[in-house]
Amino acid sequence: MVAMGEVASGKKKSAAIEVRVFGQTDVGQVREHNEDNFLVADLTRKAREFEPGQAHVLGKSGAVFGVCDGMGGAAAGEVASRLAVDIIYDRLAEAKAPRNREDLARRLVRAVQDAGVRIFGEARADRSRRGMGTTSTIATLIDDRLFLAQVGDSRAYILRDGDLTQVTRDQSLVNQLIEAGQLTEEEAETFEHNNIILQALGTSEVVQVDLTYVDLRADDTLLICSDGLSGMVRSEDIRGVLTELEDPAEVCAKLIASANEAGGHDNVTVVIVKFGGAGLPEIAEDDESVTYRKYSFSATEGPSPDDELVSSERASFRDTAKLPVARGDGRGEFGRGEFERSDYERSDASKDGSGEGPDSTSHPGLLAKASPGSSEDVAVPIEGLPPRTVGAIIMAGVTLIIVMGFYLLR
Repeated sequence: MVAMGEVASGKKKSAAIEVRVFGQTDVGQVREHNEDNFLVADLTRKAREFEPGQAHVLGKSGAVFGVCDGMGGAAAGEVASRLAVDIIYDRLAEAKAPRNREDLARRLVRAVQDAGVRIFGEARADRSRRGMGTTSTIATLIDDRLFLAQVGDSRAYILRDGDLTQVTRDQSLVNQLIEAGQLTEEEAETFEHNNIILQALGTSEVVQVDLTYVDLRADDTLLICSDGLSGMVRSEDIRGVLTELEDPAEVCAKLIASANEAGGHDNVTVVIVKFGGAGLPEIAEDDESVTYRKYSFSATEGPSPDDELVSSERASFRDTAKLPVARGDGRGEFGRGEFERSDYERSDASKDGSGEGPDSTSHPGLLAKASPGSSEDVAVPIEGLPPRTVGAIIMAGVTLIIVMGFYLLR
């Protein structure tokens, strides 16, 4: 997708930013159904499909790319991730072109938050979907600054000049233990609680969106993936595929094949975006290195003209008992992105045929993602708590269990 970019002042740039995009999802080797969904959309044309292999120019409204990894048992995870990509797209596409990059960043955060509100309301309205949720890693841009909104443990990476860098931070227990120095990267690979995430869209009405950014350079590559890839394939092997292959479709196919060859314990979803065009600067010696970099909003930036619309939509989500859900054709291929609004409101039966998923009526809080080979997710009653507080509570519980076990076995 190729389009004319805009700078922060809102003035048009004289050169275009070009992008080549492909996304693909696969059920994996163990799971019975796919709870992942991805989003690739041209917000200027208001289109969710592009010709694979072709460069497209970034329009004045920009583009959005993302991956959502659902959870919740039965078909609830699929519903949650589908709702997330549809709502985020709708919120970004329905408004006029952003005034500047700051306006775009605010809209991105609000879109993710609105998705969380609606999924939470849907889960409360339908008993068969209680406890459903989804991760959300969404990237958007209108110029050479790429914004990323993160909830959960799906990931985004940037490949620049042969180096692969994770530019989002996992909101998970295992990552918090690593950052606290209580767990090494090697120990994390076999840590028994590595399926616990600290927040997800839909498990509470309010989420803390982690907003970061990357200033792009010519020939940068963006990879967004679910943990079905990052949890099965080492970063160095991912880097090797990204540097070896040029075509985004071939990259997706190879990475998914690698995850399945490693066991395919989870659904695996990959979105590849290659950036180019005269609208992006070349890499310079004095460039800052690619890293995880949080974005801070300007205190002087006024409200968007669409704030009132978004606020009213959010209120309507809270008051709506039954909401339409979009349904795809299930092929999981890039270029199949047009989905029909349908009667997907049915209550899908769980694996035991009871028609009910995990009941988290009492604690519609955070979900621990199902471990490989497991069909159940675990609800953790932490609704409304900040992610770091949640992590501290879980860490204290794990430590207490270990200490008790030590004394009992003496």
